Amino acid sequence: MVDAVVAAAVDAFGGIDVLVNNAGVMDSMSAPLDVTDAEWERVLRINLTAPFLLTRAVLPHLFAAGGGAVVNTASEAALRGSAAGTAYTVSKHGVLGLTRSLAVMYRDQGVRANAIVPGGTITGISTGLEIDREAHGPAVVGRYMVNMGRVSEAEEQAAVIVFLASDAASSINGVVLPVDNGWSAV
Repeated sequence: MVDAVVAAAVDAFGGIDVLVNNAGVMDSMSAPLDVTDAEWERVLRINLTAPFLLTRAVLPHLFAAGGGAVVNTASEAALRGSAAGTAYTVSKHGVLGLTRSLAVMYRDQGVRANAIVPGGTITGISTGLEIDREAHGPAVVGRYMVNMGRVSEAEEQAAVIVFLASDAASSINGVVLPVDNGWSAV
């Protein structure tokens, strides 16, 4: 599947000079003891393994273009242990590790890698899992979202991604940029 996506992009645009990894799913806000193997594997596969596989497939095209930009979407959960459940939090911490690794390992080939760290944002993200509303309902979610501040629009996140992918950010590499209305500063 990854190879087909990359081939389609190359066919449509003649090459690749920017990759934005911006897909993800939530978890059920489970603590480590309560995470099922299925939830763990699904969340990490979508949130961390997929960006890695796509990045690995795109890197030769970025090298062929003389460089380019990778922008990953992490989450406020990547900065703390209390903004989501275990699987989601671990996956987003991994996205930051992937970003920083790319930034250091491929800077000499002209590849920049940065990550945005959205706070609360209006999107269609869902768990895709059945959540026990009594154990993991609004009270639990509310506990995690303390001091979140104003919820952003997806377009606000997109504007930062476009900037990081652009030549205007040509010297920005390895940055983890919160786009969270100050939530990470609390």
